[in-house]
This record gives sequence, structure tokens and C-alpha cells, in this order.
Amino acid sequence: MKQKLESLLLLAVNTLKADSILDSELTPRISIERARDLQYGDFATNLAMMLAKPAKMNPRQLAEKLIAALPSDDAVLKVEIAGPGFINFFIDPNAQYQIISQIHNLGAQFGLSEVGKGKKVQVEFVSANPTGPLHVGHGRGAAYGSAVADLLAAVGFEVEREYYVNDAGRQMDILATSVWLRYLEVCGEVFTFPINGYKGDYVREIAGTIHKESENEYRHSAELVFEDIHPDEPQGGDKELHIDGLIDRAKTLLGSNLYRAIFQSGLNDILSDIRQDLGEFGVDYQQWFSERQLMDNGSIDEALGRLREAGHIYEKDGAQWFASSQLGDEKDRVVVRDNGQSTYFASDIAYHMNKLDRGFDQIINIWGADHHGYVPRVRAAMRALGADDEKLTVLLVQFAVLYRGEERVQMSTRSGSFVTLRQLRQEIGADAARFFYVMRKSEQHMDFDLKLATSKTNENPVFYVQYAYARICSVLRQLDEKAMQRNIALGDENLMMLTEAQEISLVANVARYPEILERAAVNYEPHQLINYLRELSAEFHSYYNAHPFIVDDHKLCNARLNLICAVKQVLANGLGLLKVNTPEAM
Repeated sequence: MKQKLESLLLLAVNTLKADSILDSELTPRISIERARDLQYGDFATNLAMMLAKPAKMNPRQLAEKLIAALPSDDAVLKVEIAGPGFINFFIDPNAQYQIISQIHNLGAQFGLSEVGKGKKVQVEFVSANPTGPLHVGHGRGAAYGSAVADLLAAVGFEVEREYYVNDAGRQMDILATSVWLRYLEVCGEVFTFPINGYKGDYVREIAGTIHKESENEYRHSAELVFEDIHPDEPQGGDKELHIDGLIDRAKTLLGSNLYRAIFQSGLNDILSDIRQDLGEFGVDYQQWFSERQLMDNGSIDEALGRLREAGHIYEKDGAQWFASSQLGDEKDRVVVRDNGQSTYFASDIAYHMNKLDRGFDQIINIWGADHHGYVPRVRAAMRALGADDEKLTVLLVQFAVLYRGEERVQMSTRSGSFVTLRQLRQEIGADAARFFYVMRKSEQHMDFDLKLATSKTNENPVFYVQYAYARICSVLRQLDEKAMQRNIALGDENLMMLTEAQEISLVANVARYPEILERAAVNYEPHQLINYLRELSAEFHSYYNAHPFIVDDHKLCNARLNLICAVKQVLANGLGLLKVNTPEAM
């Protein structure tokens, strides 16, 4: 119905252009919204107010002219002006019933559109350092990024999902050194493990696997390893200098080949676990992009070369600086240190150069909220590379905070004291995890209530929505038990018998689904779909509790069955996009 009203308004606008009331070059964006209160009609538009200024006309006067120019349509019973110039449409209820048949005919395709057809979008999300298993904080970014990507695909965008593997830099060296030290312990060496090393059980497991495969190939005495190393923090030293000294010692004693083997073993094991974990969570990627690739293929040098040629790089104190403050950043940034090593930011510049070179129309980065200050410098880099920084959208996600009772669970990857995403899924299920993660705006703080997520009550939102689907399935089972046949055609012929207030409301609500889906997609807000599914479920539960569906009047019975099956289909479509299951019994 929205599309029909948009077409009618467009014809009215063209009529006013022909009458020279509106400029012929004017191309207005026509927006139709459902009325919040039925006394003001079914749909409304602010088109008159949007066009009033360019038309140099009072909004209500322009609204009158638009209404006068509207072609007649049997589905539109009445059109009124409200407030400062809103145009309200009252729709024939019989026309609105057509949506039920449309849902039945389209099935899983109902709600899909081609709004984004021809546009190529990259969505990069999670991209956690491969230094340990994913924890519950990463889970929110995974669920949100996956939902955003899937919603965009549902409305016609060509979407590429990408995981940026941070497999270079100091954190990875700390991981490799931690694995090697645990390996030495397996060999029988005795020493105090560095406070700044990675301490999780997964590090011991990787080290154990290496020892099984290579025995003592990588072994050196603890005395040699720790000789003249700066003391650790508990010994009155500096933990950073201590771990950096051990990294250098590992590289020296092992040599480049053996050190790389240890490094790669740790990386491969953790990355394999991350892939499996995300796959089991319903999160898949078309691309796993290696940061090391940027170093190995010369991309970092190429990117900095482009900036240098454009006059955006200068030298100071032996280092190379990117003049990002001239392009919207708060200050300039080092891209090559005085020791000749490139910085993390230099890698990010090269990575975004790569994204641009791949020809995406839109680049969507989903980062943790702690990266807020990083956004201006990346935008500055895109401008310096000669690109339109409007191509870049950065969505920030607050980490979810897990509580067990009143005690907050710590999330320290190095200490090994954290709850993994896998553990969370095993405790509450993937459905609850995905639903809860995207239930709020991404930038909103989230406390994860484990007790609520596992409860079988109406207060549990995912249970409430799934239960609505299961209830409809139970009605259809009752039909089978009574040896009755559903007659879809008879139901379609008698939809006008659905005159109860809850029925009329449900018809209007299922018709909103395509609009909600499109809005959730283009605004990157999957919580809008969640809210809609909860509202639809609440209306159905109310209807279920108030009225029987399997009644003696076959016409009414089948009309009601068609209605609830339409609700069932919409619930399935919405939950399917969120990768949440639709159980037939609960």
C-alpha cells in the first residue's frame, strides 16, 4: 500500500509541475509513514511541508493542491489535511486484507526488496586480535555485524563480509613468546611466567601440541632464556620491558624459521578456533584479510608513498608523520617510527587503500566503542588518498558486560580469566545470545542477564517471540488432530470477516514488515526488527488469548487461519534474518 500511495503522490507532484506550481526540476523524496493513531488515518506524509519552501507556498495550501491533483483510487477512502500540513490517508480495510494473500504467495520472499540493487557494500566486523578465543564482548560485535550484513543483503545490496586478521605487531609477538615459554615448561624447564604473557589454558594446549609434534626441537634452558632480561613487575621491574626482552630473546635463540613456526602454530590454532566459533554462531565471512599481507606485498609502502606524493607526509625527530590534523584529525600521527618500523595506523591506511581499490560503494567498519577516537584519523587517511570519506561508515558497538549475580565477570585475555563466546552459547543457546546482543542500539551499554536469557517466561523476549511462532504451529496441529483441512482459498475470500480490533491491528502490523525491514537495513539498526517482532508477538498472544481460531463457521475459521499463518510467516522471515530458530513446540 505504501508503494501505491507513493505512486499516487508522484503523479500529483507531476501534475503540479505541469501547472507550474512546482519547479519542473524538483525531485522530492516521498516519505510515507503509518499513522500512530488510527483516528488520523492509516498512512501519512509530510510531503507538503517538505515542498512548501521551494514552492514558496503555505504548507496547508500546498497540501490542498496535492490532494486535488491526486488520482482517484478505490483503495483510498478519504484524504485529509492535519496540523501544519500533514496529508493523512484512510484506506479501505478490504484493500488492506490483500496483504494476507500476498504473504502467502511470497512466503520467505515477503519483505525482501531491491532498494540497494547495484550497490556493493563491505561490512568488516569483529576483527579481534587472534591472541585467544572470542569472549562475550566480541559476541555482540559478531551478532550485530552479521545482522547488519544480512539485512543489507535482504534489501538488495551486494554484501561482502570481512574479518580483518590482526596477525602482525607486538600482541602477536607476545602470544608467540607465551606459547614458547609454555612449551619450555612442558619440556621440564622451571621459571616464573611473565606477568604480561598470555596465561589462558588455550596457550598451554597449543604448547602441548607443539611438544607432541616436535619434542625438544625448540628447547633452550631457562637460565639462557632469562639471562640478563629486565626484571618483571613483581620483582620491582617493568613488565613491558620484561616481555619485550623475552620476545627479542625468543627471536634470537630460535632464529627466524623456528620462531616463525611457533608464531604460526599459535596463530593457526587460535584463528581456526575463531572460525569454528563464529560459524557455530551463524556468522560467516567471504573474506579473511591478513594484516601481514599488507606488509609482505608492499601495500604499506605503497600507501605511504601515495600520501607522500600528495604532500601529506613529513619527517620530524627521525620519524615520519601523517599531517592528519589538516584533514579533520585532532593531531598529526606517526606512521613510521624513528627505528624504521611502521605503526598500526600505517597498516590501517594501507588496509583502507585496499578497500577503496576493491571498488566498494560503501565501506562499513564495525568497531568497539573504545575506537571512537580512531574514526577521525581514518577519515583523514581516506581524504588524503583522494577518496570521498562519505563512503566510510563507522558503527561503534559497546561491549556487553556479563554478570553472575552481583559479580561482574572480568574480561582479561592475557590473564585467561574470561567467559568465551562458546561458553556463553553453551549456557544460554545461540538463539538467546544473538537476540539479546542486537536487542538494543549498538552504541547503548548492555548488561547481559543470563538468568533472564534462559527463563521460559514472557519477560524473556526471545522466548516470547519464539513462543508466538510455536503457538501458531500448535493451532495447526490441533487442526490435524481434528481431521480438519485448511482451505486457503476460502479464507482469502472471507478475510473481510476479520472485524475484531485485534484482527484489524494484526493485518496492519504484518503489512508493516517490509517497511520495518528496509528501515532497519538502511539505518544499520537490527534492533528495529527485534522491536517489531516483539510487538507483533504481543499482538498475536493477545489475539490468541481472546479468540478461538478453530470455530464452526468454516469461512471465519479459514480467514483466521490465514491471518495467523501470515503472522507465522512474518515471524519466520524476521527471525530467519536474525539467524534465530523458529521452534514448532516449546
